Amino acid sequence: MASTRDFIKSVGTVLPEIPKPERKPSLNERFIWTALALVAYLVMATTPLYGFGGPGSQTDQLAFLRVVFASAQGTLMELGIGPIVTSGLILQLLVGSDIIKLNMSDAADRALFGISTKLLTMIVIVGESAAYILGGALGGPCTATVTTNCLTPSGDWVIFAQLFVGSILVLLLDEMIQKGWGLGSGVSLFILAGVCQTVLWYTFSPVTFALTSTTTQFFGFIPAAISAFFTNTLPSIVVREYQYPSLLTFVLTVVMLLVIVYIEGIRVELPITSIKYRGFQGVYPIKLLYVSNIPVILVSALAANITFFTKILYNYAGASRSSWLPYIGQWKVANSSYPTGGIVYYMTAPQSVYQTISDPVHSVIFMCFIVGMSVVFAKLWVEIGGLNPKAVAKNLMDADVQVPGFRRTGLSIEQVLNRYIPTLTIIGGVLIGLIAGTADLFGVFGTGIGILLMIDIILQYYQMLLKEQVEEISPALAGLIGAG
Repeated sequence: MASTRDFIKSVGTVLPEIPKPERKPSLNERFIWTALALVAYLVMATTPLYGFGGPGSQTDQLAFLRVVFASAQGTLMELGIGPIVTSGLILQLLVGSDIIKLNMSDAADRALFGISTKLLTMIVIVGESAAYILGGALGGPCTATVTTNCLTPSGDWVIFAQLFVGSILVLLLDEMIQKGWGLGSGVSLFILAGVCQTVLWYTFSPVTFALTSTTTQFFGFIPAAISAFFTNTLPSIVVREYQYPSLLTFVLTVVMLLVIVYIEGIRVELPITSIKYRGFQGVYPIKLLYVSNIPVILVSALAANITFFTKILYNYAGASRSSWLPYIGQWKVANSSYPTGGIVYYMTAPQSVYQTISDPVHSVIFMCFIVGMSVVFAKLWVEIGGLNPKAVAKNLMDADVQVPGFRRTGLSIEQVLNRYIPTLTIIGGVLIGLIAGTADLFGVFGTGIGILLMIDIILQYYQMLLKEQVEEISPALAGLIGAG
């Protein structure tokens, strides 16, 4: 173990690193650095990969991953924050389950965890870059009959180098923000930017598409509604085919936003008093969505990875040469984005309101899958993420607080928490799965998981800015806000 620690520490000396600021930047300075990081992300998300035809030249086989990983097809942000999220989740699971022994309250172990995360992220970047190329996500190999929008052996290495460098830049931007130069984290910032972009595009996009051989229609809902109003064709925008924004999806998006904001505010407030500071009274809030959106992120990542690797097998093996592959996944053509049969078909949301209505079996099984797995991952995350009653009771004891009317022992506080946390974990898992699943069934703007992430991140930034402003007046009061 000691040799492993020494090896990781030595590797950390050669990994690229953003230094911490010598003094804490002002709020305005942190705004500027955050804005610069956001601009860099947006530039990379619109810069096409050299040697690739660019967005739209290939069917997007990974469209279901784009929102969660803040990625953009055929650009330097092809991998997005996927490697950072993947490596972070893996290490948190290993540490939370005590497979890797680290004391996160110790500064040396926290530094070791940071180095390990960065090292694993770089390994994942290499693995995902290779998988995207070999899996045909960026186009298949050039042949005698396929000479355009394909990859040559030398082109593979050029694409690989661009994916690697682009992902390293994303890693450093995230590190810069987290080390105090900016606000929040790069991961949250980039997800928020990606989802907001999608919502605005679906709402206001002026791009047109051919509705029939003689008529065109705007893609964005607002331009389409204005056009329909002046041409007396309002019924045509109530429900539109495929994933085109319609009146139904626009209304559902607004309703979903309001529902999520309302649910985010529901919580159980457990009264607490301080042992160290007499007279201090407060509450320990336990949110209805206790595990936040982590379960549905894990469900989405699981389904996406199974679909992606099954698609690789389909591209190389083919259904005709395998007796078991069709039961796992089928595609209409080799480069199609979404499965048409097999287990992965029922793990993937229908692609339009018409599909949701026309194939109710698919819709019901998909809802059962996402709700059921959300509950499973919610319970799993509570146990290994340090959110179970025993871990929370220990944290409260370490903070020198107690629950009025109960003895100041870990067991007493744990018994009180056991009344709420297990129940709220299941209810939260069900709710988060229902919200995400329903939103995906009816095609809300930005997808269900995207809307959930957007609201959660906006609320996090609101609380962060409130704490920053209060800290300028009273650091002690800001600490209480951060704790609540």
